[in-house]
Amino acid sequence: MKKPPKIDLYTDGSTKTNPGEGGWGYVFLLNETRREDSGHVISTTNNRMEANAVIEALKILPVSCEINLYTDSQYVVNGIKNWNKWKARGKIKNLDLWEQLHELAVGHVIVPIWVKGHDGNVENERAHVLAFEAARQLEI
Repeated sequence: MKKPPKIDLYTDGSTKTNPGEGGWGYVFLLNETRREDSGHVISTTNNRMEANAVIEALKILPVSCEINLYTDSQYVVNGIKNWNKWKARGKIKNLDLWEQLHELAVGHVIVPIWVKGHDGNVENERAHVLAFEAARQLEI
């Protein structure tokens, strides 16, 4: 049986104000392959952009993968680790995004890893720049 690809994924979300104009960004690394992407939303929150970055990255994966997900968002880490507890309690903020994220996560092994934001992690900083710049595109 073929081993699933191992991916390092760095994600970030950004808003000018909270709520306000927002952006998301990710950096995807697989061996020598690197992919970056970003996007923006007119009216949103920082937490929605953090989750949306993961969703957008998962959308591009055609096969099941082992994913080390690096994020400076405790919200994302907790949402991935505690999804079943959150569901059992009900009243989940941003339920639409969490349902989509967990649907896209089926078949993948995702290990969420919290990294301190703005602390010199090159790829996390790049994801932040992508998200920040995407949010600022709405100002033009």
